[in-house]
Amino acid sequence: MTQVGSGRKAEILDTAAALFASSGLRTSLQEIADACGILPGSLYHHFESKEDIFVALVERYQAELHEISEAAMEPGTNRHPPDERIAALGTAIAECAVRHRAALLLTLLEPPAGASAKMVRLASRTPAAINAAMLAILEAASSCGYLRREVDLSLLADRLCQSMLHVGIGVSHRIRGGKRMPAIKCWMLLHGLAVRPPDDTRLDRSEARREADEAIRSWREDGAATQDKAARIRAVARSVFARRGNDLTTIRDVVAASGMSTGTVYRLIESKDELMASILWSYTEKTTEGWNRIVGSASTPVEKLDALLWFNIHVVHRFPDEHRIQSLGIQLSPPKSPDLTWTFPAQLRQIKRLVSEGLRAGQLQIEKGSVLDMVARCVFSLIWTPESLVREGGVRGALHFDRDTLLRGAAKRS
Repeated sequence: MTQVGSGRKAEILDTAAALFASSGLRTSLQEIADACGILPGSLYHHFESKEDIFVALVERYQAELHEISEAAMEPGTNRHPPDERIAALGTAIAECAVRHRAALLLTLLEPPAGASAKMVRLASRTPAAINAAMLAILEAASSCGYLRREVDLSLLADRLCQSMLHVGIGVSHRIRGGKRMPAIKCWMLLHGLAVRPPDDTRLDRSEARREADEAIRSWREDGAATQDKAARIRAVARSVFARRGNDLTTIRDVVAASGMSTGTVYRLIESKDELMASILWSYTEKTTEGWNRIVGSASTPVEKLDALLWFNIHVVHRFPDEHRIQSLGIQLSPPKSPDLTWTFPAQLRQIKRLVSEGLRAGQLQIEKGSVLDMVARCVFSLIWTPESLVREGGVRGALHFDRDTLLRGAAKRS
């Protein structure tokens, strides 16, 4: 593993990484110095600022990802079966993400507001090395006839790598069966959840899909086509919060962006916290309603999973600001429980019931020996399509890709 330093400097970096990963990026230099048992002045002998620590953490993390990609392409590794090579690389990426959680939060969820140009460039650097290694393994798997030719290998490589990196954000890997989370995700994308590959036309005409479409149509542009001043303030504030984060945003920022007077804004909005809550509550309410309509429909488990994929793609496409607000929140307060706040516990229960129903009916399949709770967590993670994939392929292209992987499986069936 690449070392960024030795002695006291390495100790400070390790301590800072642990604090950032557990307490968030708001952790102060004073707190880092206290945890190291040194005075803040001694810390400044090694790092001029907190951002210098951020840079060192990201450089160490990216160096290890590069080493992982090189190890995956070493001569002799191609003797292993394709699924084993894919799962091995995926597991190595996930384990790296867990070890470097603080750096992951800095890169995967965008740098904090006020970061320097150097930090922004470093944090926005895509993990090209691991994507290239995964793509090379997939291309070899396709050449030997393991993968279906209609699957976009570039998208699949990106999907696999992103899903592995996301293991490091939460702490589900710590619970029973959690160490197998990367392998289970790889298995799902390669072999698919549906026992029999579903037909697109039937999926498009399912009751679950109709419920999803009805929920999507019920959304409207808050404040864009209305004279409601409160809705206008929420729309403007949503953009400001997404750009600066909750902590660095003030009501004055919202006032300036809205073009309204301070008095008008304060008459309509009680406080910044109330404003933030109203923004996320609207988002949560729409998401919850859609999920409830889909899982409550008279459709098969496969049709419900497909409708959830379609609905979540639209959520990611339609509410990018809310997504970024939540991402910034995770940076500042990393999850300490595998059961996240907001709608996660209820939605996880819905997924677990849906998977159980599908297994009993012989319509869904999972890897042998997998723990149901971990399977449900993996399914929940994978039915949220990454924003980059939605942006690149559009909503229909993203659904087509999701069907070809999570439902049908990218590998040829025997």
